Amino acid sequence: MNEVYMGMTDNNNNRVKQGAIPEFNKKNAICKYPFESNSGEELSTELHNKTIQEYCKIGDVDNAMKLVAQLEAMGFHPNSISYGFLIDSLGSVGRTLEADVLFQEMMYLGFKPRIRLFNALLKGFLKKGLLGLAVKFLVEMDRMGVCKNQETYEILLDYYVSAGRLEDTWMVVNEMKTNGIQLSSFVYGKVIRLYRDNGMWKKAIGLVEEIREKGISLDRQIYNSIIDTFGKYGELGEALEVFEKMKQESIVPDITTWNSLIRWHCKAGDLTKALQLFTEMQEQGLYPDPKILMSLISRLGELGKWDVIKKNFENMTCRGRQEVGAIYAMLVDIYGQYGRFQDAEDFISALKSEGFLPSASMFCVLANAYAQQGFCEQTVKVLQLMEAEGIELNIIMLNVLINAFGIAGRHEEALSIYQHIKESGISPDVVTYSTLMKAFIRAKKFDKVPEIYKEMESYGCTPDRKARQMLQTALMVLERRH
Repeated sequence: MNEVYMGMTDNNNNRVKQGAIPEFNKKNAICKYPFESNSGEELSTELHNKTIQEYCKIGDVDNAMKLVAQLEAMGFHPNSISYGFLIDSLGSVGRTLEADVLFQEMMYLGFKPRIRLFNALLKGFLKKGLLGLAVKFLVEMDRMGVCKNQETYEILLDYYVSAGRLEDTWMVVNEMKTNGIQLSSFVYGKVIRLYRDNGMWKKAIGLVEEIREKGISLDRQIYNSIIDTFGKYGELGEALEVFEKMKQESIVPDITTWNSLIRWHCKAGDLTKALQLFTEMQEQGLYPDPKILMSLISRLGELGKWDVIKKNFENMTCRGRQEVGAIYAMLVDIYGQYGRFQDAEDFISALKSEGFLPSASMFCVLANAYAQQGFCEQTVKVLQLMEAEGIELNIIMLNVLINAFGIAGRHEEALSIYQHIKESGISPDVVTYSTLMKAFIRAKKFDKVPEIYKEMESYGCTPDRKARQMLQTALMVLERRH
């Protein structure tokens, strides 16, 4: 895309002379230039704002921010709609501090943001684990008289449940009831999940009766939560009964349903049923999740059942799943350590030869496959190949790399990746710190675990249940030593 540049301003009519400014074709997001570079045509602030909004719509927030900087340098500001687009876009890519600055600027200029913008910023804070900032933001909302809506509460619930914060979750649920906001299937699904994660699976199932009494239909999300709850606590018979009831009520299982059933049967060692479910899923026309492929391969590989792996690969190919079959075969080679695809570059080349263009998620699955085997160098190479394909390196991939070094017992390298994350301006998240803590526990460097935990809190990340458990483990070991 050509660089946008400006000429002089005309304060009388709020127009800006320009050399070249793109006009967007909304259908295919291709920029067109309506003015010749030396035409002397003037660009109105209205068209300028429209261009900022179009950049945001196609995800090009960097160019949108450049236009904002140029506009403000000439004494103008974006309009309220542009501010909304910018805050949404920045929040969605994790640039919450910049989004907050624009939000404060918007308030200073006298604009009155709608609740949607408050929710976008709140979601951005919580997505990065910045609970302290989120709480201050909620206080500011109350001070301004902005009432929370259904979306606000669901954003809070999503975070509290993921962080294992049982009391905070119930506080939000009770506040919703007090304010007359009906609990949706989303809310019940989250509460069921929280019960599940805190070992209260019987309460989770009991909640189903409350849902029925309120006349709320059990949708796919609630069914999936119940199935996953039974599966996690080894109640596989009950999980399958709920699965059958789900189908009887004409609710079609999705990939999440199948993934849950296959994963927990694999974990319980019932590979026969896991493979049966795996086959049924494909018969329903669903593509296998690479993560599920890894679970099956890992369990079958541990038992040396490479003939079963081969048979399933052939069945997938017969069903016309050539692309998935190619990935499956290559993951088999990684787990089987046959040597053919122990080099990440060979893996990617083989995928391309099959006509399959690797995506960001596929790179992540591949990196995780190498990481689980402790192949650190190959995990690093996957990230390098990902960058070479023009895919931006993200915190998820770097967390995978920390995990790879941790599994290999190379805690110093794991720590160096964490330092790189901070130096490169990427914000560490709760998973980063938890994975780093786990690496030091594996290396029996228990004294470092409380330091990492303290750093996580000082950064503004709220520790989740796993992080708290690892801290307690480390403290118990240190106490016994003294």
